Amino acid sequence: MSTTGTQIWDSYLGEADRAVLARGRFAQRMGFGARPAIVDVTASGHIALAAVERAITPRTRAIVPVHYAGEACDLDELQAIADHHGLAIVEDAAHAVGTDYRGRKIGVHGRAVAFSFYATKNMTTGEGGMITTLDDALAARMRMLALHGMSRDAWKRYTEAGSWYYEVVEPGYKDNMTDIQAAMGIHQLRALDSFIARRRQIAARYDAAFADLDEIILPRRRPDRTHTYHLYPIRLAEERLRLNRAEFMEALRARRIGTSVHFIPLHRHPYYQKTYRHTPSRFPVAEKIYRGLLSLPLYPLMSNSDVDDVVEAVRAIVAENRIGRRSTPLPIGETVTLIGQQSNLHPAEI
Repeated sequence: MSTTGTQIWDSYLGEADRAVLARGRFAQRMGFGARPAIVDVTASGHIALAAVERAITPRTRAIVPVHYAGEACDLDELQAIADHHGLAIVEDAAHAVGTDYRGRKIGVHGRAVAFSFYATKNMTTGEGGMITTLDDALAARMRMLALHGMSRDAWKRYTEAGSWYYEVVEPGYKDNMTDIQAAMGIHQLRALDSFIARRRQIAARYDAAFADLDEIILPRRRPDRTHTYHLYPIRLAEERLRLNRAEFMEALRARRIGTSVHFIPLHRHPYYQKTYRHTPSRFPVAEKIYRGLLSLPLYPLMSNSDVDDVVEAVRAIVAENRIGRRSTPLPIGETVTLIGQQSNLHPAEI
């Protein structure tokens, strides 16, 4: 639904319009009507305010920030930029269900906020998601576009108050959530706070376990917002290690620890390079982050023993490949199954 949300919003924009977005988002389809202006990020992975300012032109209509990994971006500062230029903010909150920003939940700030309930997210409906807005007219239009562009009365046609008659008033999509997905989501929503609490516990264990390693750059915490840890992305200080990111991940895999990279920057994908002539040199911070970026396993059903296995494996690989003084690696205990990011969907929680 995060993808659908940007699609539906994009239907408001013409081919001559522009939308400013961060390079770090997943490579979902973007730019159905508007031309995306991809900008660099900060060291935390969030959209860079100065880069946003530089990218705005008279044709710009919206700013599309990403709340990366479960932490909110700098919304107040972005809103000030948007207000100054008369732009809308459309938030990509695929990672941010349950996240707080300066005392308020993500979902009540921008013109439209798109959440994802994909299987690996902090809560799931299997697929799909949710769009929130404080604009009643926009909400009505999104409901219409999400179901073939049919008139509002079409939503009621299977109820006692409904009618068989409907009209297609605009070209739309088939993006409505099914009843089965909604039933699953209701029960997931009830467990969301406990899911987030467990994610924070695991993140705190990682923070403490790796705090003394100069070779690992940990996610930072900021006091004015809560982090829900959809992801736990670390960065390798490769100048301090004898192996690169790919070799580090393979060493973890050999110890039966699954990892991934979130995400490959948009400017590295052939479509964006060919269509918009993006090159790595235009995104120096994104390039620096990407070179050492990987996500460690983190999901609510992960046991403390699983977390210990990850910690011991990471510390051992760092100790074995540290440039300069070598330290004695921690002992590796027995490992069983491959530990990696799993779904929130579990029979006990449905």
